[in-house]
Amino acid sequence: MDRLLYLLENNPRLSNEELAVMLGVSAKEVEEQIKLYEEAGIIKGYKAIIDKDKALAQTVTALIEIKVQPKFGHGFENIAERISQLDEVESVYLMSGGYDLCCMVTDKSFQEVAMFVAKRLSPLEDVVSTTTHFILKKYKEQGVLFTAKQKDDRGIISL
Repeated sequence: MDRLLYLLENNPRLSNEELAVMLGVSAKEVEEQIKLYEEAGIIKGYKAIIDKDKALAQTVTALIEIKVQPKFGHGFENIAERISQLDEVESVYLMSGGYDLCCMVTDKSFQEVAMFVAKRLSPLEDVVSTTTHFILKKYKEQGVLFTAKQKDDRGIISL
């Protein structure tokens, strides 16, 4: 991956001027390259990582494993695309192992996730079975730690 993409992925809040200094090019060159990446679909978007516990959000994140019956000539593409179109779904991944696909549903209540699985996801043609896992606590997401280090307030004692 090129260095500009690496820098943006790790801190999308860097200004074009800051990126230019880091890369040894002009801010205009950085701006033009970012625009090219966006137009080509290489950069899909920019997103803040929010600690929902600290924001007192009363929602959950669910990881839903899905077994499907792939279609001849299309594999998993058609069903993965249909699942991706559902408004509740944040992410969809092709998996290896016991399940074929995995999707993430975020910022919903337990009941909303349950109703989504029961009424929208499971009834889809080609969905054989699902297993839902609720994320109880996030420790790290996209390289960002969610747990603050505990301060040792015992003081230093020397003998």
